[in-house]
Amino acid sequence: MSGSSGEEWGELVAAALLGAERRRPPGGSVRALLDKAAAETVRRRAGARPAIPGRRPVPAPEDTRTPLPTAAERRLAALLADRAGGAGQTGSAGRRTAGPDLGELLPQWLAEANAQGYRAPAALLPALLDAARARTDLRAETLAFAGPRALWLARYNPDWKFALRDGVRQQLPDEEPEAVDKLWQEGLFAERMALLSAVRRRDPAAGLRLLASTWRTERAEDRLMFLDALRQGLGPADEPFLEGALSDRSRTVRATAAELLATLPDSALAARMAERARSCVALDRVGGTGIVVEAPHECDADMQRDGVMAKPPTGRGERAWWLSQIVEATPLGVWEERLGGLSPERIVALPVADGWRDDLHAAWCGAAVRQGNAEWARALTGEPTEPFAQGPGDPAKLLSVLPQEERGAWAARFIAAHGLSEAFRILGVCGVPWPVPLGRAVVDALEIAREAGSYPWSFSGVMGLAERCLDPSDAERLAPLAAVPGEREGESPGAGAYWAESFQRLVATLRLRSAMLAELREHDGSGHPEGDGTDRAEHDADRPRGA
Repeated sequence: MSGSSGEEWGELVAAALLGAERRRPPGGSVRALLDKAAAETVRRRAGARPAIPGRRPVPAPEDTRTPLPTAAERRLAALLADRAGGAGQTGSAGRRTAGPDLGELLPQWLAEANAQGYRAPAALLPALLDAARARTDLRAETLAFAGPRALWLARYNPDWKFALRDGVRQQLPDEEPEAVDKLWQEGLFAERMALLSAVRRRDPAAGLRLLASTWRTERAEDRLMFLDALRQGLGPADEPFLEGALSDRSRTVRATAAELLATLPDSALAARMAERARSCVALDRVGGTGIVVEAPHECDADMQRDGVMAKPPTGRGERAWWLSQIVEATPLGVWEERLGGLSPERIVALPVADGWRDDLHAAWCGAAVRQGNAEWARALTGEPTEPFAQGPGDPAKLLSVLPQEERGAWAARFIAAHGLSEAFRILGVCGVPWPVPLGRAVVDALEIAREAGSYPWSFSGVMGLAERCLDPSDAERLAPLAAVPGEREGESPGAGAYWAESFQRLVATLRLRSAMLAELREHDGSGHPEGDGTDRAEHDADRPRGA
């Protein structure tokens, strides 16, 4: 276009913006200005060069799984719409309102949809990916439900790049070694991370060879993430590589390599740690039955190479810190041989001299969790007679090692002994739905708190867990608790009404969960889900969001 045309267009725009009252328009009138602008607009459009068309995206892969029943699809749309806030949030005074929190039911809905083998509606894929982006606890179930189209969409929206990292782990891009090597050499970090995890799952030795081929040229932060991926399929064949990583220039890489080696009970590092531990802990041969401890007096270079950190956290003594790291990295089977062939339960019951009991037991707790040893975890948790502050280790972590039914039974006894004030973390590691004894213990404790005349807000966390974890069939049994009782003498003003509101919310959520699961499990006589069986947005899924 000519320069004069551009100048004339600028004059027209300036005159239009300033107005006829402040500048005489070209042509002498507003009508003439508009006529000139119309003509110039056509001229500019005719002279514009057409944009070069981009390559049309490859269509989304087909997902052949069963479509959702119509009612379940509507329910999913409601859950996704409510996840950012809605009826189940807090009121103006900071209290939780009486309506169920729909967004908190998404994890259970997704788990059941995956168990039933349904595919995600194409129209809801963007909202699903947005939800998974905001909440990492949703990602695994979301990507399983969304299927291959989630990965296809993620390539067109950088906000969903987590799907390339987490979702590709479920599949290899190509079985051909050349294609795998090309992606490993040239792919984005998220793609390479996903590729390594997928190869390790299928063939741990091949994954190790892939990582070893570029290990020396990787950045320290990438080496750390890649090394962590070796947890998948970790075995004795990985030991030589991990031993080499103990000399890595990055401290965090060295620490991760040492942690992985410590989980291999027959590794050379585990043997070195066991030898150090034997020199520190022994039976008391002089004073009778009991354990004596002689913690290390220094943290030498060999200990540091094996992952023992020399500098303790604030408030922790050096010797106790070094001892705990050595014992945590020692295979637990060593102690039965070292301490007279006793069982873990009897070892834990032995007295420990000179005030070392808490440090030693806390280290055994860490080892039981790291090594997934249920027998030691059972011995260390014992009976729930003591509150958290009086016992070593973290009972919640120890419980996570035990079978689900056993966790629930222990948590029920803990609540019966101590109430709900310290139960939140323990309840968080119990399976969903809670076993019947645990559910009854929680409800009984809530009733006791209500009878004590306090407000329910101190128990809002436990109440929220109960909404998601109680068996939905308990709704009708709990319905009488939702009635507003008369105020009693000495009770906090309005406490009865607030408790009734909390139980109303609990009952409403349980009923909603029951209906939600029924919708996902409904089938017609032909064995197919109810509804028309069509995906109303198939064509929309073939176009990337924002493309």
